[in-house]
Amino acid sequence: MTSQRHKDEGSRGRDPRDAYLDAARACILDVGWRRTTLTEVARRAGVSRMTIYRAWSDMPTLLGDLMTREWGHLVPTEHGGVPTAARIADEVLATIAALRDNELFVRIIEVDPELILPYLLARRGRSQELIIGVLASAIRAGQSAGEVRAGDPVVMARAVVLAAHGFALSVHTMVDERVQAPALDDELHQLVTRMLAPQAAR
Repeated sequence: MTSQRHKDEGSRGRDPRDAYLDAARACILDVGWRRTTLTEVARRAGVSRMTIYRAWSDMPTLLGDLMTREWGHLVPTEHGGVPTAARIADEVLATIAALRDNELFVRIIEVDPELILPYLLARRGRSQELIIGVLASAIRAGQSAGEVRAGDPVVMARAVVLAAHGFALSVHTMVDERVQAPALDDELHQLVTRMLAPQAAR
């Protein structure tokens, strides 16, 4: 499995703006989103405020780019062999696990969860579109090989993303002494596998 991060690092040089995004990331990890300003990002990056303002007009715009970079790096973009329903489910679970372990994602959920709400209630973000595109491509390839059932790959990919949202964001609400996260993840794996598998394989 190859992540977007590895692909990007191997295929191009570092974008100068990455240093500014690194500074913003460090600010958010230290003090949270509400207390992070473009001025503080400039200070941490060692550049003038105007340098940051020329790149981003406000913090929400900067945050959008930071989240796209951060989450996009966690998405597998290359598949080993034919994408079967089970292999696609493996990659969905791997992406969710990577999100749960990502320190910026965890920090935002703990301190500034309202930042995530627009992407759950109002609109899709660029990272979601990337994930949907990768999933749709894998589903399409699996369909061509007879390993995934017929259907619109984009519709199927969006349905998988909808199902995965709760497991990425809310699995802790369903964990207690009786039910642990790995058991719930196993159920998601079965859900995605059976959703995508050809009728005869179910």
